[in-house]
Amino acid sequence: MTGTIDPITRSVVQHRLSGIVTEMGEAMLRTSYSQILNSSRDFSLAICDVRSRLIAQADHIPVHVGALTWAARAVDERFAQVAPGDVILMNDPYHGGSHLPDVTVFVPVFDGARRLFWTIARAHQSDIGGATHGAYNPDATEIWQEGLRIPPIKLYEAGRLRDDILDMLALNVRNAHDFRGDLFAMIGAAHLGERRMQKLFAELTAPVVEAAIEGVLDAAETQARSVVATWKDGTFYGEAFLDDDGRGRNDIRIAATVTKRGSDIEVDLSASDPQAASFVNSSHANMHAAVAMAFFYLIDPETPKNSGALRPLKVVAKQGTIVWADPGLPVTLCTSHPSNEIVEAVIKALASSCPDRVMAGWGRRFRIAIKGEDPRTGRSFIWHLFHARPGGGASGRGDGWSSIGEWHSVGGLKFGSLEVAEARFPLHFRHHEFQPDSGGDGQFRGGLGVALDLIVETEKVAFGNTAGEGARHGSAGMLGGEDSKPHRYRLLSKDKPPRELRTKETGIAISPGDCLEIRSAGGGGWGPPAKRSPAARARDRLQGLVSDDAAKARTP
Repeated sequence: MTGTIDPITRSVVQHRLSGIVTEMGEAMLRTSYSQILNSSRDFSLAICDVRSRLIAQADHIPVHVGALTWAARAVDERFAQVAPGDVILMNDPYHGGSHLPDVTVFVPVFDGARRLFWTIARAHQSDIGGATHGAYNPDATEIWQEGLRIPPIKLYEAGRLRDDILDMLALNVRNAHDFRGDLFAMIGAAHLGERRMQKLFAELTAPVVEAAIEGVLDAAETQARSVVATWKDGTFYGEAFLDDDGRGRNDIRIAATVTKRGSDIEVDLSASDPQAASFVNSSHANMHAAVAMAFFYLIDPETPKNSGALRPLKVVAKQGTIVWADPGLPVTLCTSHPSNEIVEAVIKALASSCPDRVMAGWGRRFRIAIKGEDPRTGRSFIWHLFHARPGGGASGRGDGWSSIGEWHSVGGLKFGSLEVAEARFPLHFRHHEFQPDSGGDGQFRGGLGVALDLIVETEKVAFGNTAGEGARHGSAGMLGGEDSKPHRYRLLSKDKPPRELRTKETGIAISPGDCLEIRSAGGGGWGPPAKRSPAARARDRLQGLVSDDAAKARTP
């Protein structure tokens, strides 16, 4: 029936689907409990069909959405029978998930007796059990030390809640109240999507919607191929490096050999370094998501980011490497790293093929999770650092955005209101502003990172865990641009020398009144610095984005 769908109907369906997933996201934002969701927006919404194809997604977290097709496949393989009112839950990286904190809800969408689609919500939980608070365990040597593993299970059966399953899940996380609230927000958002799809069926009929979607997917493929066909043919190589595995193994290499022929792209990651004994490994679905991100960043922004647009792309990888770990190994850091490095390696490779489309490296994730007791309430809390976002990479179109975040989220993660964070947690943001000189120099400058001084106002010792990258390697410069400065995090305590924080630590004692001194990386520069215009350099200096000393050093 695809050929009988006129372009106007196809466009109407495409925009209705986009509106549905956007509305689902607004529902999540307004009903979720934890700050990681209702402030930092670490969630994504999407629609897949019964063939596990990505049909529509909202502008949330790219690394989430790129992995959802693999999760949908795992759900379909597990359940041959799905009924209206079922709600399926999963998070396991070895059953199509990305990492354990990202819990995913699936709600089936039926037309009569036919199941046609899944409406899907994926959201990062502030805790998922395991050996350490906050879901990230740098000490883990196996996935069972990282948290609760959930294969595809039915939380609701034909509309009936499995209270026993929910109680079991909530019992195994440290903040059961927020977990339950966030889970029901996800379910509500997915059900909202189901209702909106049913309304679309009632208006246009399900067969027309299905046929229009085939047209949308085909059109996205055509648009993507038309862009790729303009790039230079050849085989290209790019690489990027993880700082370390937290166990003394440094400079772990992600290698991308990219072959472009006509309108087809093959990304081969097989030469990447062997897997690690810590949580810096990637799961299979997450690896595919990272390659899809890199590809989507290089095609036209107006092209729908769905399975049709991915048809020109083939991914080759080798199990047992850092990008595709063997079952049972820890992988919790993977949505940030090595996702960022996979994107970076692919884009470095394609810099020779489509130099006008590539951008320099974005900042890397360096998170801190703090667990303590709020003296105002006597209640325990877990707080995740989403502030002090690093800078984005520059491109041939201009300077990078400052404090925009990492490549795996490209601005989708927010740091939220400082005042709200101070009201909800015993924290004081004494200083939070752009960090001069933190972006890589170039014809176009990398965006700036942030200088943050954060005072912890507990009355008892709190404890922090770190999880991230970028203290050894800055954000990569591109096409002659310079790398950014790396991160630098320190703990300042009274009557003690400053303590450098490593990117992979557990059990950091934070005494009342201690200060976390955070200086985040900027983005990489694009193009040779000698080509930067004098007017741009003068503007940087006037606005305080580049210090006088750095500006003088650049003066011929």
